[in-house]
Amino acid sequence: MAFKFCSIASGSSGNCQYIEGGKGKILVDAGLSGKRIQESLNSIGANSGNIDGILVTHEHKDHIKGVGILSRRFDIPIYANNNTWEVMREYLGKLKEENIRIIKNNDTFEIKDIGISTFKTSHDAIDSMGYTLNYRNKKISIVTDTGIITDEIKNEIKNSDLLMLESNHDVDMLKVGSYPYYLKKRVLSSSGHLSNEDAGNLIVDIFQDKFKKIFLGHLSKENNFPELAYQTVVNIISEKGIKINKDVEIDIANRHQPTVLCKI
Repeated sequence: MAFKFCSIASGSSGNCQYIEGGKGKILVDAGLSGKRIQESLNSIGANSGNIDGILVTHEHKDHIKGVGILSRRFDIPIYANNNTWEVMREYLGKLKEENIRIIKNNDTFEIKDIGISTFKTSHDAIDSMGYTLNYRNKKISIVTDTGIITDEIKNEIKNSDLLMLESNHDVDMLKVGSYPYYLKKRVLSSSGHLSNEDAGNLIVDIFQDKFKKIFLGHLSKENNFPELAYQTVVNIISEKGIKINKDVEIDIANRHQPTVLCKI
């Protein structure tokens, strides 16, 4: 059976990704209303009642808004590290104790037939993480909400078949845009977000023939737009001899609409 991926939504308005193996079905974050996530899953032929776990990257509202609702409605376990639990628990509402699953940075575990590894990211959250998910020799990596790319992150996500990668902003747009200075400084910091150039350079650094698909995600509404993110990344990787649609496909994870359900 194929390893499947769909970005339900990606951006400051809400984040949620769906991954399906042969038996396991997982959400990474649930930063939208429970109703909207249910409707989006239905639109790609998935069932909210069959979700086996929600993996939380960090406690910001655009990543946890629907976590508690979905857990209560469908009896879904929630996975997050201890520091994230301490901060987000009051925002999730009453939960079954058995659905509170504490994991660690640099942890490995399984949900049904999907193997999961965690790695530390650099964001202005209490203890943010990224995830790699493995099924039958196939690998999906999700890297968003990080201001820098460490060697640890590179090592974790290399050899991925599908990569969900932050391409948050265009640096020039951000610098001349309407954000107040403190917010510009935050976005550009090592605990902020990756730029389009950062995304392109990372792809070049870790590119191997195994890559099939890369989604650029968490695009800023104010300081980026899809065509610019796509073209910036394509220009950077093309200069290094990586051929678009031959060596790798690049696509954009929409802020508000699900992507197609990819099979790898």
